Amino acid sequence: MASNALPRAPEIEMRGVTMHYGGSAAALSRIDLDVREGEFLSIVGPSGCGKSTLLRLISGLQRPSGGSVRVRGEVVSGTPPELGFMFQRDALLPWATVRENIEVGLECGGYAKAGRGERLDELLAITGLREFGDAFPHALSGGMRQRVALARILAYEPGIFLMDEPFGALDAQTKVLMGQELLDIWGRHRKAVVFVTHDIEEAVSLSDRVIVMTGRPGRIRSNYEIELARPRDARKIRSDARFRDYVHAIWNDIVSEVGGPASRAH
Repeated sequence: MASNALPRAPEIEMRGVTMHYGGSAAALSRIDLDVREGEFLSIVGPSGCGKSTLLRLISGLQRPSGGSVRVRGEVVSGTPPELGFMFQRDALLPWATVRENIEVGLECGGYAKAGRGERLDELLAITGLREFGDAFPHALSGGMRQRVALARILAYEPGIFLMDEPFGALDAQTKVLMGQELLDIWGRHRKAVVFVTHDIEEAVSLSDRVIVMTGRPGRIRSNYEIELARPRDARKIRSDARFRDYVHAIWNDIVSEVGGPASRAH
């Protein structure tokens, strides 16, 4: 029987968004973008094309020079409470233990003190940090610090995740492992994710859809629906011929923006 239910509005809507910094040339120009409920969307493009600016506009950290940004139907005028933002640098409190750093997320989310211990234990288990709850950040590897940062966002329980190259400073092997951690967590909760990265293979391995930006001023050049089966193994999927086709096509789009030679690998 056909359903009479109306389709749900996008989690994020950007219409005609432009961004200028002072009297300089535009950083973004005429951006129209929807992010669907539960979608994992990655944004790639040349350096300086405005990828991080898009996240700042969605989060309310900056206001667009023109156009509109809506989160769950509401015009963004401040930081929407349903957003969680994860940066490239983990921004952990150096004087606080892993457990205490994660508890910051519970406090921000208004989580009752009575239930925090059980929730902290759950988050430590989910992120593979159960044995490190009493450790301080200086004693952790880069990948483990990013796990703490991820656990802190999960503690906050945002409805939408904004992630600005969260694994960009990690070595290649750790980056893939952290990508798998993120995929496993996303698969359980299916919250919308907007993920900025310079790594095309990372974008394709994680995403439902990849947006390619033009050079400055940033516009949306192309939109790839990544039709690779889920659940995914972030390492094994890279040997799939269709994966290589996506990477090749996206790489050539970016190369055409910066004027370099095309390549079959990134």
